[in-house]
Order: sequence, then C-alpha cells, then structure tokens
Amino acid sequence: MTAKEDRRIVRTRKNLKHSLLTLLKEKDLNELTITEVSQLAECNRVTFYAHYKDLNDLLDAIVDDYLQQLIDYFRESYQKLQHFSSNEIRLHLPIFEFIYQNQFIFALILKGEVLPGSQNLFCESLVQVTLNELKLEEEMEIEIPALNYFSTYGSLGFFLYWINNDFKESPEIMAEKLAYLQGKMFKEASVLDEKPSSN
Repeated sequence: MTAKEDRRIVRTRKNLKHSLLTLLKEKDLNELTITEVSQLAECNRVTFYAHYKDLNDLLDAIVDDYLQQLIDYFRESYQKLQHFSSNEIRLHLPIFEFIYQNQFIFALILKGEVLPGSQNLFCESLVQVTLNELKLEEEMEIEIPALNYFSTYGSLGFFLYWINNDFKESPEIMAEKLAYLQGKMFKEASVLDEKPSSN
C-alpha cells in the first residue's frame, strides 16, 4: 500500500466519522442510513463497506478514538510527577477539560443510550490506566483493584450529573469537587516507573 493510499484511507475514515457525528446531532442512530452518512462524507456505499460493516461499527471506531485521546490527555497530567495527592485538582482537571471540549460525543458515551456498553468502555479505560500506572502509597483495608473500580465507576455518576446539568459548571469546579471526594478516600499515590506503551 502506498503512502498516497494510506492518506486516502485515513481521510475517508475521518470524513465518515465526522459525517456520522454531524448527523447524530439531527437524528437518532436507528434513523440514519449508510447512504446518508456516505453522501455527507462524499463517498459511496461501496467505499463505506470497505472500511466499516455498519453504522454501529463506525460509531465503535469513533468511541475508541475519543477514549484513546482522553487517556493520552489524562496521562499528561501525571507523567512528569513522582508523587501526588489524590485531592490535587490538576490530576482530575484534564479529564473534565477533554470531556468539556468534546461534549457531544461524551454525552453519547456516558449516557450509554446510543452505544450499549459505552459507559463500561469509558470506565474500563480509566481503570486500566490507574491500575497499571499509578500506585497508592498508603496501606488500605480493602484491596486496591476493588477501590479503583469503586472510585472510577462512582465517578461515572459524577460525570453524568455534569452532563445532565448541561455542563453548567466549569471543568475546574468539577475537578475541584471530584478531588475533594477522592481525597476523602485515600491520600497519596505515586507514578510507576514502568508504564505500558500506548498503542
């Protein structure tokens, strides 16, 4: 495959993703057709099927893209740190910032009404990062993985509250509130020296 063909594939997929997100602002997923999405992306159905099997597959790809970007953005908040307090706003702020910058797609992901299981995908993405790359400094009476799941899935409700209130409060205020809650559960964590490479 030539570099020109690679660029064409990337451009076509980007156009299809953009088209689907644009149309989802006007219609529900089950009201859309592959023809509509393809036409807006300036391609045909044959081209669509060369990349995705159906609209759900395309939406899956969009969600994967945004979750990976969220994780990368989150990592930047602690990569240069060795130790940090769980009530530090700067640890939580990047997640709220990225969601705020991409309100429409994260409302779809976090409400879980369009793509079944998307809430779990969101939580599992964050769980894996904190399990593999961060370590609590204090001894806990409950095993760390259980605490991690409790904290992450509890935060899902916090994000849903924000969405259901139309993102009225700023990312900074929401990060401050979550940091306060996290600080009540545990105090300090450190960044593991060896972190898995992101693919």
